[in-house]
Amino acid sequence: MLRATLKSLLARKLRLVLSGLAVVLGVMFVAGAFVVTDTLSRSFDTIFADAYSTTDVGVTAKPRIAVDELEGEEVAAPLPAAAIEKIRATAGVRSAVGLVEADGARVIGSDGKVLTSMGPPRMGTVWTGTDDLVQLREGRGPAADGEIAVNATVAKAAGITVGDRVGVLTLEPRKEFTLVGVWGYSGDRDSLGGVQEVAFTEPVAQRLMLGATGVYSSVRVQAGDGVTPEQLRDALVPALGADYVVRTGAQMAEENAAGLQQGLSFFNRILLGFAGVALFVGVFLILNTFSIIVAQRTRELALMRALGASRRQVVTSVLVEAVVIGLLAAVLGLAAGVGVGWLLADLFGTFGGGGLQLAPVGVPVAAVISSFTVGVLVTVVAAVLPALRASRIAPVAAMQDVATPDRPLRTISVAGGAVTAAGAAALGTGLFADAGGADLWLILGGVLVSFVGIALLTPLISRPVVGLLGRLFSWSLPGRLGRLNSGRNPRRTAITAAALMVGIALVTGVTVIMDSAKSSLKAEATRILKAEITISGDQNGPRPPTYDPAVVRAAADLPRVRSAAGMWSDQVVIDGKRQSADATDDLPRLADAFGVTAAPLKDGEMTVSVPRAAENGWAVGDVVTVQAARGDPHKYTIVSTFAEDVLPANILLPATAARDFGISQPSLGFVRLDDGVAVSAVLPQVKALLADSPEVTATDSAAFIDQQAASFDTVITMIQILLALAILIAVLGVVNTLALSVLERTRELGLLRAVGLGRAQTMRMVTVEAVVISVFGALLGVVVGAGMGTAVTKALEGEGITDLVLPWTRMGTYLALAAVVGVIAAVLPAIRAARLDILGAIAHD
Repeated sequence: MLRATLKSLLARKLRLVLSGLAVVLGVMFVAGAFVVTDTLSRSFDTIFADAYSTTDVGVTAKPRIAVDELEGEEVAAPLPAAAIEKIRATAGVRSAVGLVEADGARVIGSDGKVLTSMGPPRMGTVWTGTDDLVQLREGRGPAADGEIAVNATVAKAAGITVGDRVGVLTLEPRKEFTLVGVWGYSGDRDSLGGVQEVAFTEPVAQRLMLGATGVYSSVRVQAGDGVTPEQLRDALVPALGADYVVRTGAQMAEENAAGLQQGLSFFNRILLGFAGVALFVGVFLILNTFSIIVAQRTRELALMRALGASRRQVVTSVLVEAVVIGLLAAVLGLAAGVGVGWLLADLFGTFGGGGLQLAPVGVPVAAVISSFTVGVLVTVVAAVLPALRASRIAPVAAMQDVATPDRPLRTISVAGGAVTAAGAAALGTGLFADAGGADLWLILGGVLVSFVGIALLTPLISRPVVGLLGRLFSWSLPGRLGRLNSGRNPRRTAITAAALMVGIALVTGVTVIMDSAKSSLKAEATRILKAEITISGDQNGPRPPTYDPAVVRAAADLPRVRSAAGMWSDQVVIDGKRQSADATDDLPRLADAFGVTAAPLKDGEMTVSVPRAAENGWAVGDVVTVQAARGDPHKYTIVSTFAEDVLPANILLPATAARDFGISQPSLGFVRLDDGVAVSAVLPQVKALLADSPEVTATDSAAFIDQQAASFDTVITMIQILLALAILIAVLGVVNTLALSVLERTRELGLLRAVGLGRAQTMRMVTVEAVVISVFGALLGVVVGAGMGTAVTKALEGEGITDLVLPWTRMGTYLALAAVVGVIAAVLPAIRAARLDILGAIAHD
């Protein structure tokens, strides 16, 4: 029986390829996710190992506010010079060098634009000379306060050379320096992981990057002869006390790498989530393929039963075929996944890592285990139902020509209704009820179960809907034949369409949610924002773009300007709890920019929104302790509260508090004009004030609101790209169904050709069938996705999503693209059908 199964499989190579292709693509995505994260992880491990290769022990002060890697940037607490002297006096220390290293040194290139970064920091450092790692390529290190050196990555990206005057943005507004040197790293590297670096003299680096002179961000310590890094660390811990963190260089490399691992694991989970969607769609394809194969092999399987094969042997025969296909698909998918993983890592290194030098591509054990587990498991699970159906074939079927009857839809429809109801219940519970932390899993599980239920219900509606869609093409004989073919087997049509439905439904649902959120945001912003001009910039890293606070004061003095105010933002700790806080230089003017009134804030006073006050149990008159990223804690009295969504903040402090913020310059500004003044009359003057703040620009408020809302379109585009694989697998399902149907209908096609159906008409007939199935699947996806998106949007009304927007244009585009996809999917099956030898087809058994 096993030999017969393998011979049957090898005799039908096309069936083998079509069955395994979906699994190959799904496994490719899974393996690629593990390969890319493993490659990037090892690449960053190498970078951090190199960065701390000259450090035996590193010493830092405990930060004022601990910030998680994914939550933002942690500001190093200043380390006084006295601590360095204490380190040098400790036994076993050969040398101790104070370092200044902080993110936020933004170089202005020769084109007048600030160098951006898609991930790596833009570090400002103190020049400490060359060593085995740091190597000068041009010029020298900075020796005077007006001089800087940069690494080769900055020099190339900014288009600057030794001798140029270069503008740099730091904690202070733009400063001009003379470039005196360019350095690189051992191994002919321009940077470590794409980090942009600017080196100053020590007092300048301290003032511009740490906000005070005489302090350092860390100390690099080298051990004396015969002293290990671990021994030196253990000696420094008691000498320095609990206010300092002492680690070996190896520990620092491991901890920095571990912080990045958190981000990479999040990225990995996203990729695996979309791989899961692709594999879920692939189950429909494989299920349909094996169902068609079993139908085509009815006589063969019945003959085996007649010769003595048991039902168990028939089931085993089909499942062995599935295992073989799964194994082959897993091998090919793993190989393809290695290639895709390397490509994604290379793209990340080029565009997201600023020239990251990648570690050699490897194949992690997790990728191998996952590939074979997923490949075989998905294929076998999808083949179970067809295998059971094959075992029920009666031996008498071998004695005669039998058409596989279309079974009643009552059972599958009842099951579909029950499963859909269960999925809807789980989805509703997750969206509208308090599930005690299980909300996300209920929503995801509800969506998955709902898709399965809708797929089971699809055969019930496929015949009438497909018949209705097919009437659009019934003006010709091939069109009528194609319409009839697409509706002759509701189950087959439904499964094929359901595969396409999943991808389209997810895209449509996300689009409904994002468009509704965007519309709600724009409506709310337009309602509350009364300022006609906004100062802001595009944030493409952990630090927001900032500008000189003097700009706001100058803007307020412009003719025809009613008010102008700036805003600073950072994380603070209030009474031991970390919170997001903002500061403003003029609360009454900021309130006026939003159409409300407020009293000025004095030093030591703060105002909070009503919801934030209730959340923390605060009341007017309460005194709280606020610890910012720099400086000592300060006492603030809550002097007022304001209604929710009246101001663009929940906690507002006076501008003096911003001196201790991690970013001590404003990131937003609002300018309100006198009544009746045109924006065009004042906007050029505000833009002129920002000449030395190239990170930001002044725009009319409508453009600012559109800019903020554009992020929703970015999310939609990303999801469309990631779901493209699932949709591609669904398209392959259409190709697969048509190709196997052409094989199944070989004699029928030969008879049609014999009675006068031409080759072109045959191709049109197959194409109509493909288009009808594709449009049916897309129509299902649009309807289901719109329904799910509407449910989620309604559930989020309490979160501010008050508008429901159905993206009719996008949904119409999806339907049109489905028709195009149907035409493309029909090309090869149509050509095969048209090329059939008439006599051979009529004689086909």
